[in-house]
Amino acid sequence: MHPRRVLCILVLIINTDQYFEMGSDIEMICQSSCSPGKIYWKLNNVRVDDSLSKTFNTSHTILQLKNFSQPSATLQCISYSTNQILGGTTIKTYSKPSKISCILEAIDSWYLPEEFICSWEHPMNSSLKINYTVSSQCLSCVDKNKKICNTTLTSCKFNTTSLPKIGHDTFVTVTAETAAWEAHSDIYTFHYYQILKMKPPDISVKARFTGKNHLLVKLDRKDYGKRHVIHYQVKYSKAHNGTKKQVINESINLKEETGNVTINVESCIDYTVSARWALEKAPWSNWSENKIVRSKLNKSAIKLGLWRKVDEPEINGIRKVHAMWTEIPPTCEGEFHYTLHSTPMDEMNYTAASCGPSTCDTDVNHNAHRITLTVFHNGNLLANESTYIPAIGESLPQVDKLHTSTHEGYILVSWKAPSQPVSGYMIDWTHNGSQYFWKESKYTNTTISKLMDFTPYNITVTPLLDHKTGLETQASQICSKRKAPETITFTNVVAKDKSALVSWTMEPEQCSDVVVNFTVFYRADKGPLLNATVDGTIQEVLLEDLEPDTQYVVYVTAIAITGNTSSSERYFETKKYDPSLIAALSIYGSVAIFLVLSFGLCCAFLWKKFRDKMVPNPGLSSLALWLSQSHQKILQPFSTPYESHTIIETVYPCEPDRTTTGTGAQATAFNDNLNSNLISDQAEEKTDLASFPTPVSQEERPVKMVERPSPQESIALLASESGPRSPYRSQSSAENSELNSPEQCTHLLGLKQQIKTAPVTMYVSMDMFEQGQDK
Repeated sequence: MHPRRVLCILVLIINTDQYFEMGSDIEMICQSSCSPGKIYWKLNNVRVDDSLSKTFNTSHTILQLKNFSQPSATLQCISYSTNQILGGTTIKTYSKPSKISCILEAIDSWYLPEEFICSWEHPMNSSLKINYTVSSQCLSCVDKNKKICNTTLTSCKFNTTSLPKIGHDTFVTVTAETAAWEAHSDIYTFHYYQILKMKPPDISVKARFTGKNHLLVKLDRKDYGKRHVIHYQVKYSKAHNGTKKQVINESINLKEETGNVTINVESCIDYTVSARWALEKAPWSNWSENKIVRSKLNKSAIKLGLWRKVDEPEINGIRKVHAMWTEIPPTCEGEFHYTLHSTPMDEMNYTAASCGPSTCDTDVNHNAHRITLTVFHNGNLLANESTYIPAIGESLPQVDKLHTSTHEGYILVSWKAPSQPVSGYMIDWTHNGSQYFWKESKYTNTTISKLMDFTPYNITVTPLLDHKTGLETQASQICSKRKAPETITFTNVVAKDKSALVSWTMEPEQCSDVVVNFTVFYRADKGPLLNATVDGTIQEVLLEDLEPDTQYVVYVTAIAITGNTSSSERYFETKKYDPSLIAALSIYGSVAIFLVLSFGLCCAFLWKKFRDKMVPNPGLSSLALWLSQSHQKILQPFSTPYESHTIIETVYPCEPDRTTTGTGAQATAFNDNLNSNLISDQAEEKTDLASFPTPVSQEERPVKMVERPSPQESIALLASESGPRSPYRSQSSAENSELNSPEQCTHLLGLKQQIKTAPVTMYVSMDMFEQGQDK
């Protein structure tokens, strides 16, 4: 029999829907017949406190979640005994619209509003489409809940005809509805006059001068009646220089029909004026249209602020004086005329010059002068001011320790007061030497503003006395603001096999900041970005540990306090081999080639010398005995073959071939014996000739001086012989026939044999070179 299959049922009850209102209480029931016993819950994989769960029987467990406010959460029930997940679901929440605000806006009518505008907040991150419905409730109306607007946005605008009567309170609700849920907002109550947005006021602005220069702004409440207090604001500013707008708050009290505001202003300046108003606790109306009004000329407020700058004296002692003053606004009506008088302090005469509206130049000599500016308006005196010009070399007070610094576009100036008492200080500054600005201060420090960015300024401080001015002190030129360095240019990249020397230049620019250091970034293709940093005073760096025969990209970044600047990228390629090694090999190779060539030339020279060396011809030699010491003394030294053609030598010629007795066989044997003995002993003769002693013969024969035959005769003798013979057989003496017998030759041969046992000194005449012979 097969075992019966048991059906396991798991039921998770969630109150018929998985959406719940944000902040509501939720009850979840887990029912299971598969794993009876105690269970526990997990919310977003975090175990829920067991105190929130209750078990009614072995298969039903209820979880209570109070004030649930998570947008979305995953809930699971798990068996204690098996840790098996018995069931789960996803809980989602929704919120109701809140913070509803509504206004009644009057557009065309002063009193009756035409539009009703409501807005609300509804933070929802839902994939479902949400529709909103705005309803107005009226307790005294037949239709107590009237839908007045439908939208998918969080604001709605509609006509006021859907509202109750004017003056009554308005009750508003907003309903959010989707395919899965519906949420209703709380009921918001709005008092009519607290949500009424008035139409912008009509204003009138007039410029007046009554001892002071001011503008009079007037507002009229018109149809709004006198039962409500109206608050209003007046906003004004200079029309053309973009100054900050100023706001004046005033109110129109009960039973007052108009509101009046007086604004103190400067002379001859265009001002823009506008206003807005609101009932008590009601929203402000929109601002009225701007009105532009020009203020009147206030003669008592005219302050010229006359000042001057004096150039260095010329060769003739004349100094150029640049006078300057605050310009009277050209918007002022009427005609203005300016005259500058220059009066020497020790004379009564003066010079006058007609000037423009703000500057004037005049000449003074080395003496002290006073210049006076006079301004006429429509022919009447308007204002006059004067200032003092010291004489050359005049001893006057002067400030000390003048210091300047910059901060966020401002220049801060401070100095030490002179020891003499002064009434104030005049500070002037310029950026181009032709346009000056100036201000007066009572203190030993001041702040200069409204400067041009990244511009150098020259600043001068002059102490003021009661009727004179002291000597000016000029500060070092200072920039209003520093900027990061701008241009970095590569000058050269010298690459080797494993290193590269990178150099660059940076052109100094006006008001550029000082470079703290340079960082060189480089990398190979598909390699990591590397860097090397040097001091800001160094403009080159050696990149080491590079890969041979590899392309690199490099750029330089200048780091300053005000910012960083980078150069453009540059590519270079390392060498395959070290260039110095190649140069060394080239040098060594050149030296080796030079040595080989030199050695070859030496060898060729020696070989040629060897080839050109004369080799003795045995056919021209004579065999003789070495003379005794007594005979050697009377002989002359050998001479070279080229010194004479006839050499007198002492020889013992032996020609065995000339026989008078004996057979031919004996002569032949004699010749062969003689040749073999001579050839075999050539090596010994080279080393032993000089050491051989003089032989002692049994029969001493008289020495006879003979004349060597000429080369032609020797050749003729050789040619006259027949058969192969030793060349020494041609040796002969034409005049010595006594030694030509076989017996004498035999005696010589016997003597040769004795040399082997007892060395005998012999020699061969070296004068046996043929004339003109190559070898």
